[in-house]
Amino acid sequence: MKHLLAAVVYTGVALLANPGLADMAAVEALRDGTMKKLVFHDEPQPVPATTFIDVSEAPISLEEMRGEWLVVNFWATWCAPCRKEMPTLANLQTHFEGAPVEVVTIATGRNAPEGIRRFFEEIGVDNLPQHRDPKQALAREMGVLGLPITVIIDPDGREVARLRGDADWDSDSAVAILEALSSGS
Repeated sequence: MKHLLAAVVYTGVALLANPGLADMAAVEALRDGTMKKLVFHDEPQPVPATTFIDVSEAPISLEEMRGEWLVVNFWATWCAPCRKEMPTLANLQTHFEGAPVEVVTIATGRNAPEGIRRFFEEIGVDNLPQHRDPKQALAREMGVLGLPITVIIDPDGREVARLRGDADWDSDSAVAILEALSSGS
């Protein structure tokens, strides 16, 4: 906890010294616990404009969501770690309500809409989108191998970090990272 506090103070000082630009080294220093698995890219990576499907079966793309920090989670109804992780993503979404941070959940592969609804009901999540990537087109183009995978996308639509496996997205560390990123953009 002492290290996390020091990292938060350091990040605050760095952001004040460079308004409008998050110091990625300071942000990376905020990683603690399961967030240690979050890998920041040396340079932001392009994100494909490949479409997936929203709850009304309409095509949508991540490009349409530009302007906010996105926490994009690829998951599946059969994935046990996804079941454990999803409530923490819902808590993260609640924490950032009204902020420029949005959690986007995309069920990839064969996930029937009814199965997705049932999954969310069983775990008590009602504030996350029920998007689908049934043919895994977006997941394939983004190199999603294994589930869950979560990517952080900047407001310009570029991937800046990736986490393989499940994590505690409502942890102090995850919140501090996303607060630092969103306040520095």
